[in-house]
Amino acid sequence: MRILLSRAGRTLPAAVAVLAALTALPVAAATAAVAAPVSRAAAADEAPYIVTVHKDIDPARVAGMVGASPDYVYSTALHGFSARLSPGQVMALHVIPGVESVQEDGGVSSFDTAD
Repeated sequence: MRILLSRAGRTLPAAVAVLAALTALPVAAATAAVAAPVSRAAAADEAPYIVTVHKDIDPARVAGMVGASPDYVYSTALHGFSARLSPGQVMALHVIPGVESVQEDGGVSSFDTAD
């Protein structure tokens, strides 16, 4: 499922609700004791996304703000990360200042039209 939201189309109450949820994430993460890294399987509602952020922002930090584990962090051709994201994480990324784009990753194919 692809969710595209324009900056003008977002409402203040939705942004406040998302930001309130985000502020609770670090507290919950800090109180959970984890002895070793845990690999997690992607949930059924998660899809791969590529997120680009402003060049002055740490992409891994942005991923952490929404509870995402980046598969890759990019810094050369683009500045951002790729990760499997839930619809809620995608909506949360759209309201974080400095996030430039959130695009669902998909396959690319080329069709030979020269005959």
